[in-house]
Amino acid sequence: MEFSSEANQRIARISAHLYPPNLQNSCLRQAKCRAKGGAAGFKVAILGAAGGIGQPLAMLMKINPLVSVLHLYDVVNTPGVTADISHMDTGAVVRGFLGQPQLENALTGMDLVIIPAGVPRKPGMTRDDLFNINAGIVRTLCEGIAKCCPNATVNLISNPVNSTVPIAAEVFKKAGTYDPKKLLGVTMLDVVRANTFVAEVLGLDPRDVDVPVVGGHAGVTILPLLSQVKPPCSFTQEETEYLTNRIQNGGTEVVEAKAGAGSATLSMAYAAVKFADACLRGLRGDAGVVECAFVASQVTELPFFASKVRLGRQGAEEIFQLGPLNEYESGLFCLLHLCFQDWLGESEERVSWKHSKGHLLQQEMKRCQEKFHRLSFFSLESPSPVISKP
Repeated sequence: MEFSSEANQRIARISAHLYPPNLQNSCLRQAKCRAKGGAAGFKVAILGAAGGIGQPLAMLMKINPLVSVLHLYDVVNTPGVTADISHMDTGAVVRGFLGQPQLENALTGMDLVIIPAGVPRKPGMTRDDLFNINAGIVRTLCEGIAKCCPNATVNLISNPVNSTVPIAAEVFKKAGTYDPKKLLGVTMLDVVRANTFVAEVLGLDPRDVDVPVVGGHAGVTILPLLSQVKPPCSFTQEETEYLTNRIQNGGTEVVEAKAGAGSATLSMAYAAVKFADACLRGLRGDAGVVECAFVASQVTELPFFASKVRLGRQGAEEIFQLGPLNEYESGLFCLLHLCFQDWLGESEERVSWKHSKGHLLQQEMKRCQEKFHRLSFFSLESPSPVISKP
């Protein structure tokens, strides 16, 4: 039996998935999946698609009906991930891209770029360690975005988000493509955790709970506004301290539970997809799409801050004010503001924590503690609060 030229081409594309080594040693580095697709939708790229977050993230994005084209990029293992995901019988057309030479092809024409690339957090790893590695990765990827899809909305997951988002902003500014509305640090995992933990305390379905989480995406910079929970409710002081501590340290809880075998990959992928879906609905023009994100902001004196934003065709089209804070939250906000000075200094100067700055922080924490007498759980030996669980 003889096949037509068109049929041979189709078979070649399908067969490429069955022989991953050929993908790495031939012109088929850009692996295309044989899939029905092309329906009206958005083009999405995932940079770091073969990693612990990237793989489940890619799988979940393949399911999203708003995605018509899904580009998967990584420096290793992309052919295998692409082949695996391409077998899913959903509409999005999947293409895999392997290595730095394929970055521009992966990014060209994208509407949304999601960046989970970078090393994961491990036990004993400081934020300085994480920053020193991931900052360079983020810079390289953002240079590609600036060149190939400067109008794309960017969802940045790579940690530490408090520092990588300002770095990305500087890359885009240098390239002349910076649009603060379209650079979004993903803090949705903090919201997902807050909804889950609050629902456990209240005995509710987490899907019926909405907890605003503002500030940043690390330790004491994470500020859950428990006074603004929906549905409205009240907590005892012990419940408030327990919930705040658990939300702030949710990442550490997972790292320790995995005993060095990984960090929060599955829940992060879920949160990232939830946020990406909100961005796509905003791009489609849906009304009232509101989520929390870490963005360039004038809500506080800090240049970047996580708060509720309204997502639309231009990205974060509206940034909401914090609303009234109770005394407890005001005290945490004071500490958050001080800690951010170091985070932002790191991203601009790539410097480590200095003793003099640490001493100043301790003095300011003491002042905050005296002003907000109920914050008795603060430890003046560390920038992190120490809270005893009930």
